[in-house]
Amino acid sequence: MRLFVGVAVDDVVRREAERVMTVMRGRLRGLDARWVSPENLHLTVRFIGHVADDRAAAVRAALEQPLAVEPFDVEYGGCGRFPPRGAPRVIWIGLQHGLPPLSALNAEFDRRVAPFGYPPESRPFTAHLTLARLKDAHTAAGRNVDAALSGVDVTPIVQRVDHVAIFESHLSPNGPRYTVLRRIPLSAGDC
Repeated sequence: MRLFVGVAVDDVVRREAERVMTVMRGRLRGLDARWVSPENLHLTVRFIGHVADDRAAAVRAALEQPLAVEPFDVEYGGCGRFPPRGAPRVIWIGLQHGLPPLSALNAEFDRRVAPFGYPPESRPFTAHLTLARLKDAHTAAGRNVDAALSGVDVTPIVQRVDHVAIFESHLSPNGPRYTVLRRIPLSAGDC
């Protein structure tokens, strides 16, 4: 199974992301972009990837332990791309506030899955809401994407994060489908 830990977006965030995707689709005609379906929008806290069947129960048990992190707010705002220079691969909505507690959650899940052979990412954790993945874009397409992103206003939206979810990702030719396996509530104090 393929697993990741994330934060599902609420309906207000989903509607704003859909609006931004509509604007960007109109501006990026001609680029091979795979737009994220609205029901799949989420903030990834920790991508794990493939977990062998004989290890899945142990990995899930490690992930499902209680979290001693107080609920917090994130504020979405601004658009960008990865990488910021060169051939673009991802278009995203970023966070204006809420990165420190998400980073703490990322570090906690890194710690939980390390014994199973899943090392932390070599890049720093960057919370974002993926809108599209670009296929085979060349460096020159970066200018088109940058031009399309300029002037795209994202309405600042605050979302309360009071739990994270363990998702299973089912890949198919029609794109991925995500299933919530377990919700883990955030709570203050020692767990």
